[in-house]
Amino acid sequence: MADFPVRTGLDALAADPALLARRRFGVLANQAAVTSDLVPAWQALAHCGGTLVRLFAPEHGLWGTAQDMEAVAADREAALGVPVVSLYGEDVASLRPRRDDLADLEAVVVDLPDIGCRTYTFAATMAHLMAACEEAGTEVIVCDRPNPVGGGALEGGAVEPGCRSFVSELPVPVRHGLTLGELALLLRASRHPTLTLTVLPCEGWRRDRWWEETGLPWVAPSPNMPTLTTAAIYPGACLVEATNLSEGRGTTRPFQLVGAPWLDGPALAARLNAFALPGVRFRATVFRPQFHKFSGQTCGGVEWHVTDRTALRPLEVGLRLLAEVRALHPDSFAWRSEPYEFVADVPAIDLLTGSPRARAVVQGRAPVGPLLAEWDAFCARFRAERRSFLLYPEEP
Repeated sequence: MADFPVRTGLDALAADPALLARRRFGVLANQAAVTSDLVPAWQALAHCGGTLVRLFAPEHGLWGTAQDMEAVAADREAALGVPVVSLYGEDVASLRPRRDDLADLEAVVVDLPDIGCRTYTFAATMAHLMAACEEAGTEVIVCDRPNPVGGGALEGGAVEPGCRSFVSELPVPVRHGLTLGELALLLRASRHPTLTLTVLPCEGWRRDRWWEETGLPWVAPSPNMPTLTTAAIYPGACLVEATNLSEGRGTTRPFQLVGAPWLDGPALAARLNAFALPGVRFRATVFRPQFHKFSGQTCGGVEWHVTDRTALRPLEVGLRLLAEVRALHPDSFAWRSEPYEFVADVPAIDLLTGSPRARAVVQGRAPVGPLLAEWDAFCARFRAERRSFLLYPEEP
């Protein structure tokens, strides 16, 4: 394999697959789970001395072709002829493997490129798999890889009772600063003490490194996560999903663009830039989505321009953005009315942020300062709690 500064857990397992020798195993992965030479995880492990029985695919499917909240059916991987179990189907029950899916497996290898955000559903898929594997007595082997936005900054609050869902499954801040392997260790300790878990760490990664500093290839982990900049703003930009605004899906800059046919882009950009929020500026723009919200319609809006990604607080920015849109267009702005990630009786914004408090701020019923302070306090507590699960030490 190519000699890169960072070696992933997948590369380590492919080079020394003793953990899988003479064992029947499955793989939970998608198209972005590749070796440093761009070989898909399941192909890299298919001839390792064990027997690859089946694949498991998260939201968007094995090849990442399905759009958000689009049900994916069971399939078969063409090159190997291995069946693919979809862990994102028509209902909430589909998010967890069935007992029959695990009964003939001794282990499941997990390699899901995450982006360090609680609302991004891949880690939640791993959490559901871990629960099912604990019941079935099946080992979970996590191939770790770097958190693409670094492992230092934290942002967001706790998930309150009644707000837990597929986008708020994990007991961590919205931006948690952990790798998938570290999340697995945390989940085993807090929820699955009898699970047999092995984490294969990365070699050569530091918590202050962003993805392009690893020397590893970037493969879009989902259809609307094309770049590292998208991942950097996602913790706040994804809040737009909870509204009747377009989050730029159907354009070449998903999440970087926000707008609607009725939105005054120049006015919104001026209001946001007046805050002088660290690490970001907004530019008024016009765009036309080719699918998703407002497909074929011309939208006024703004574009996120990241000026300092280490100073950026994307969740705060997203919260303020929604508040300013509502203040500017009180008669046009609305919350999402359709079910969100299989939940119909809790507003999507509550699911994404973990409580009703952000909704109250956007609606002008509460000031933003106390909520941000509450988030910071939770992050400080979590930073201390997570230390026992860190595979890569914090910089002094």
